[in-house]
Amino acid sequence: MKLLHSGKVRDVYEDGEDLVLVASDRVSVYDVILPTPVPDKGAILTQLSLWWFQQLQDLVPNHVISEDVPDEWAGRAIRCRRLEIIPVECIARGYLAGLGLESYRATGEVSGIRLPAGLDEGSRLSAPVFTPSTKAAQGEHDEHMTRDDVVALIGPDTTDELERLTLAIYGRGADIARDRGVIVADTKLEFGRSPDGGLVLADEVLTPDSSRFWALDQWQPGRPQHAYDKQYVRDWSSTLTGWDRTAPGPAIPDEVVRETRARYVDIYERITGEKWS
Repeated sequence: MKLLHSGKVRDVYEDGEDLVLVASDRVSVYDVILPTPVPDKGAILTQLSLWWFQQLQDLVPNHVISEDVPDEWAGRAIRCRRLEIIPVECIARGYLAGLGLESYRATGEVSGIRLPAGLDEGSRLSAPVFTPSTKAAQGEHDEHMTRDDVVALIGPDTTDELERLTLAIYGRGADIARDRGVIVADTKLEFGRSPDGGLVLADEVLTPDSSRFWALDQWQPGRPQHAYDKQYVRDWSSTLTGWDRTAPGPAIPDEVVRETRARYVDIYERITGEKWS
């Protein structure tokens, strides 16, 4: 196989007409890869994505062909279709957190969408919103896009369909997770076009790398939430002095690695109802 691309978390290989997407145990925060892996992370992301692809297949086709991959990658890789990737990060937000919260506090808006005054960290929005961003190259940072920016890039019809699909996927995922005691605060999706021109869900979906998962029974606006996702590593990194969020990133202490893995396992088990082996 030929290595085509090595990203922050995934490596993409060419195998004939197919691609093989291999999820590593690498961790990135603020678009910087940290030098310490989290054991089982790549396998959890892959298996949780595969579970979600099954729950969403009536809403949108996905890029998965099979789990027929070399033994060394078993459990953490998928064989998938080649797509023309849409150069937009499709983000749905149902709650205010992260960069969305920062933008709201600075401007009262997120991706050009005016939100009501008086919202706080963790506030639930009256309805989920589509807040796209750029797809930055590795080492650079994604930037908020307005809907008009997306229209200028890919046209109004594709923008309409991306917004519809993003909010539909978020809605389905949020409903399923809530029944399991989990809030999906926001999620980031990637789409591509198949050779026939149809939109296809790609990459990963509703994982703790691409979403914010909060404990429903502990949710309280106005403070940080108990997170089953990468936020735990972000919170640790924010306590460091002397790191300016540029490469090279700092090593992760053993106790942070253990807790991060535990939270990834926890969300997998809560969502799927299956025990992580």
